[in-house]
Amino acid sequence: MRSTGSWYDLRAADGHLWRARLKGKFKLEGRKVTNPIAVGDRVVWQEEDRTENSAMITDILPRHNYIERQSVHKTAHAHVLAANVDQAVLIVTLTFPRTSMGFIDRFLVVAESFRIPTVIVFNKQDIIPDEFKEVQDQVIELYQSIGYQCLKTSATEGEGSQVFADLLTGKVSVLAGHSGVGKSSLVNAVAPDLLLRTNEVSTFANKGVHTTTFAEMFELNATTFIIDSPGIKELGLTDIGQAEIGHCFPEFRALLNECRFHNCQHINEPGCAVKASVEAGEIGMSRYESYLSMMGGQDNRK
Repeated sequence: MRSTGSWYDLRAADGHLWRARLKGKFKLEGRKVTNPIAVGDRVVWQEEDRTENSAMITDILPRHNYIERQSVHKTAHAHVLAANVDQAVLIVTLTFPRTSMGFIDRFLVVAESFRIPTVIVFNKQDIIPDEFKEVQDQVIELYQSIGYQCLKTSATEGEGSQVFADLLTGKVSVLAGHSGVGKSSLVNAVAPDLLLRTNEVSTFANKGVHTTTFAEMFELNATTFIIDSPGIKELGLTDIGQAEIGHCFPEFRALLNECRFHNCQHINEPGCAVKASVEAGEIGMSRYESYLSMMGGQDNRK
């Protein structure tokens, strides 16, 4: 349910919560990750001390998916935000703080690499300036045309709260986004009993203040769980090869068999169906620019 370093909150099948620690050290197939166990992992465990409510984790069961970000402490390492999820919910704000298109596209690529369905929630509708509303509608239209469900919400005014609650029902969902976009406030709006901590956005540089320190899973009911994750500053593609990136863009994936070359990278090759669609306005230019940035390894993570 939660990882706070060397200790983990473990939920047993009967719903009882234990304080657990790892038996020895675990390595995940040689991958460089900062956390061997992530929220959402299924583990093998044994009772250690009932009076202390402590347990020992002896093994980690294989994951069927996971979401990760670049570690903020260790270069070239990843930090797994959540594992074994049914969907990802990306909370974004176009202003205060600003979520860039590049960041949205990187998150979608990470989710697509494991075919994790993603919903994009545009929060803070109550404070979005009028001059940004048309831009926001164009952004929403772009992502909806690709196949992503988009939702407008206001945690403070209650706009979209019921739809937000409905999309969580019966699933394990990981909530992600920059600090300050209102993840915890949205959860509080649909599950006020949780009383998640919130904070104001810093006026300095228009950036969010970290409120959630550790990823944590919350049980809304017997079939509905949410994982509230810390705000993401950078989202590197730590475990996705260049050859896979194009497959993680749904609108590119639909055209892969139409390119002249089977290994087309959609950059300089002749007979590229993706480039032709970009030039025809059928694929969004911002999406293609995000793709080029990822392929070139440029630092466009924020």
